[in-house]
Amino acid sequence: MLPGLLLFAHGARDPQWARPFEAVAERVRLARPGLPVALAYLEFMNPGLVEAGVQLVGGGCTDVAVLPLFLGAGGHVRKDLPLLLERLRAACPGARFGLLPAVGEIDSVVAAMAAAAVAALEGAP
Repeated sequence: MLPGLLLFAHGARDPQWARPFEAVAERVRLARPGLPVALAYLEFMNPGLVEAGVQLVGGGCTDVAVLPLFLGAGGHVRKDLPLLLERLRAACPGARFGLLPAVGEIDSVVAAMAAAAVAALEGAP
């Protein structure tokens, strides 16, 4: 089994919006050399989730973790993402796609955001 990581973000009309998400993908690649990592978007930007997942599977991945880069599990994560995952699983029947919690619901991310808020109040970068 070859693992892969599919990062899933909302997307925006402004291409500058994607910079932090591209930085996340690049940091993961640096931290885990050899791990195939794809970044996909719900809307406005490409690739979409199905396209990015198909590319990972085409590259040999058979066990793909899907990480929503959302602060919470709102409608997009609870409703839209499961439908997209169904389409992806139908397009790649030999692969497994496991859904991880929304990144904003992971304790270490919550702690990092709280630390950034405190640092901002104290005038630190």
